[in-house]
Amino acid sequence: MKLSLGFSPCPNDTFIFDALVNRQIDTEGLEFEVHMEDVQTLNQMVMHGELDISKISYGSLPLVVEKYIVLNSGSALGKGVGPLLVAPFPVPAPAVKDCSVAIPGEHTTAHVLFSLAYPEATRKLFLRYDQIEQYVLDNTGNLENIRGVRLGVIIHENRFTYQDKGLVKETDLGNYWETETGLPVPLGGIVMRRDFNHALLKQVDKLIRRSLEHAYTRTDVINEFIRNNAQEMSDEVMKQHIDLYVNDFSLELGKNGKAAVSKFTEVHSAINKIPFDKIELFLQ
Repeated sequence: MKLSLGFSPCPNDTFIFDALVNRQIDTEGLEFEVHMEDVQTLNQMVMHGELDISKISYGSLPLVVEKYIVLNSGSALGKGVGPLLVAPFPVPAPAVKDCSVAIPGEHTTAHVLFSLAYPEATRKLFLRYDQIEQYVLDNTGNLENIRGVRLGVIIHENRFTYQDKGLVKETDLGNYWETETGLPVPLGGIVMRRDFNHALLKQVDKLIRRSLEHAYTRTDVINEFIRNNAQEMSDEVMKQHIDLYVNDFSLELGKNGKAAVSKFTEVHSAINKIPFDKIELFLQ
């Protein structure tokens, strides 16, 4: 049986899925047609029902939950892993609402967390995550011309490189969430179509966990599959990326992880006024 599978080229995803898609483990008769895209593109593909299994941002979960269920393995959650709001120079917090803010996708965790922290900010535009630093660097405003100031919400490897480009951290949006809720930040998870039978859902969930377990047994954390798909990252940055985003929640969401995703979904639905029926989010 062949299943379509979407995940990003980021090191955390390629680290998790390497053994599965490159047949380093027994896939038990399943084949996977891989679609490697940025997460916002994957969100859109899932919204259109184009993938059987996919990584998505938890920011898009309320929009797809009727047709997709969250698997227990493969997620990215944690503390100290959230998006950062960066600026070309320090900006007083009350002035953020008047700035232009670039966000990596409308239906993303980054957008929900920014909206939670800055509910009055409305001058938003949505760019691909790897275009945001340059958008901020092209800033033309100053504190006297605050509406010309460009800010950006950065994710992924940009967390490790923004200072090298002269940008400053305005707010750690993940820390804001953790302080407000006491829960880890739910960034992204793996969903699968609900219309598959329960046995197949459980099989795929188990294989993703096994793929990650296999990755942990390797002596070479960064291999050619990870390196070839990463975008101009050094091995050190790729390893930092994996260490930050791959953890125990990636093996198994568990009680605390599910509580974080559930709370996030409620907050997201309230902020964006998305009707949300209380259907089961997670594979049992």
